[in-house]
Amino acid sequence: MKDGTTERLELASPEHAVGAAERMFQTLRAELAAILPSDAVIEHVGATAVSGCLTKGDLDISVQVSPEAFAAADRALSRVFERNLGSVCTDRFSAFKRDHIQPPIGVQLVVRGAPLDVFVRFRDRLREDPKLTERYNALKRSHEGAEMNTYRAAKSAFIASVLGLPGDEPGAE
Repeated sequence: MKDGTTERLELASPEHAVGAAERMFQTLRAELAAILPSDAVIEHVGATAVSGCLTKGDLDISVQVSPEAFAAADRALSRVFERNLGSVCTDRFSAFKRDHIQPPIGVQLVVRGAPLDVFVRFRDRLREDPKLTERYNALKRSHEGAEMNTYRAAKSAFIASVLGLPGDEPGAE
């Protein structure tokens, strides 16, 4: 919910969103590397990381860590980001956000190789296959103006089908 109304999918102008997201990522990457365990891999994922992909205009970051480093990484991220309470939270995955800046930021912390470690793989598949990116764009266009929960369910199903996952594993916001 935003301001008492139902949150809906709104696509941003990619010309402005991609550059803003990449600049913010470059700044945050160094800051995150300084506070996260040494085995953390910090990646720009989501639509702003894929050329030609439609986007909401936010920045998604994947942080992959070993199982042993997960708790320390979770604590470190919780000191600089708000927890995303609308997302899954387990001992192998947690999500964080900063909604009130431009671009808004989502950080997905995941144990490397865990079932929800899908963000980098999905980004790479989109980068490798322009036709797949166009299918993803068509899904986004068909949900523009729709409630975010409806869009997120369709997106999760799409990502699961692309990656050959069972059920509806969540993907990059």
